[in-house]
Amino acid sequence: MRAVFLDRDGVLNRPIVRSGRPYPPETLEQFEIYPDACAALTSLRRAGFRLIVVTNQPDVARGSQTRHRVEAMHARLRETLPLDEIRVCYHDDGECQCRKPLPGLLLADSTIDASGSFMVGDRWRDIEAGRNAGCTTIFVDRGYEEGCTVQPDVTVCSVAEAAAWIRDYAKTRQRPY
Repeated sequence: MRAVFLDRDGVLNRPIVRSGRPYPPETLEQFEIYPDACAALTSLRRAGFRLIVVTNQPDVARGSQTRHRVEAMHARLRETLPLDEIRVCYHDDGECQCRKPLPGLLLADSTIDASGSFMVGDRWRDIEAGRNAGCTTIFVDRGYEEGCTVQPDVTVCSVAEAAAWIRDYAKTRQRPY
């Protein structure tokens, strides 16, 4: 089975950008899903991909965010987008295996063929997690000052562009699943 793993903030919803760095929204009122996300994900679902959000949310462990607010944002994602699953790392330490750039969130289901799957993210951690899992990586360049320090397989400007690239790539590189 093939999947498209999607980072949350900066890929599916607008992050809060301060001094050129992205931060997750703090409230449900600030949580704005990108207008092109639903159509993009619907096209990927029709192409046969499982759609899985993989997101680090360390502010919960740090005490500056509540799990309840994060789950309310995820409920909105589920209501709005055709997602199969949302996987979250709430840790703030390096002790866990799920915090990106480690591949734990991507490798949690052994029925998914990582080599036939894609990781779409807007930060270097996402791209490195995808590489560590063996996925094709797609960097959504939102123009942050930090840039991407890891070489992705492709760079795009939106989740819609990422979806179009994945569909085209999958047509030319069809695998027998």
